[in-house]
Amino acid sequence: MTTAPAHPRPGAEDPRPRRAAAGGRRAGRWGPPRHGAGAMLLLPFTAGMLPAWGGRPVWWHVPLLVAWLAAYLFSYFALLAVKTGRAARVRPQLLTYGAVVLATGLPVVVARPAVLLVAPAFVALLAVNVVAARHRRDRALGAGLASVVQACLVTPVVVLVADRPVPPVLGAATAVLLYLAGTVVHVKAMIRERRSSAYARADVGYHLAAVVPAVVLSVWLAVPFSLFALRAALLTRRRTSVALVGAVEVGCSVLLVAALALPH
Repeated sequence: MTTAPAHPRPGAEDPRPRRAAAGGRRAGRWGPPRHGAGAMLLLPFTAGMLPAWGGRPVWWHVPLLVAWLAAYLFSYFALLAVKTGRAARVRPQLLTYGAVVLATGLPVVVARPAVLLVAPAFVALLAVNVVAARHRRDRALGAGLASVVQACLVTPVVVLVADRPVPPVLGAATAVLLYLAGTVVHVKAMIRERRSSAYARADVGYHLAAVVPAVVLSVWLAVPFSLFALRAALLTRRRTSVALVGAVEVGCSVLLVAALALPH
């Protein structure tokens, strides 16, 4: 038999725990609760430094990396403000990350102004995400793919900062784009669209098709992209924890970098 909870006497403190307001939790958060953001940010950056594709690491990459990570965090909270219409709740995050972007990114731009060549494409893709956030469609497939393409634009920036020619590294950037685009579809098929047979077929079909252009870029890429297709075939529509999905993606990312690092 259940008993209704007694109400506290007037003036007495309610012993029941209070649930924090959603806005308060959001305002106190300094990082996005998104899986896969690390791979989306670091894979394209790493690809731009690989000697096998014409890249090389230089010390300017240190402030560039800090600016790149801070810019992502700034854009996340800026888009959150657009989505909710409550910029005041994330003002501390916007001011902090914006200051970091200026402090670390501006010296890079002054030293290597050629990086601004990428700015128009970056702004255009950012506009896609702004529109998606405004209509609360920021988790739609199109918005995710726009974010991936936007992230891959950092690869030529990394090369330009190292004062190297861009064309040789475009192959590595394409391979990373193929993988990350597939990850958007795969994670959606595994988690948010787990009951959708259409997403399951799209996941497997995309990864099988991606093997062909990957091999054209480098024969070494046949190994990771074949395994990516196998991953999609075995895991899609299975009940799998988010932690396992994330762990598999970390392993796939490491495998991709290892294959890209080999001479081709």
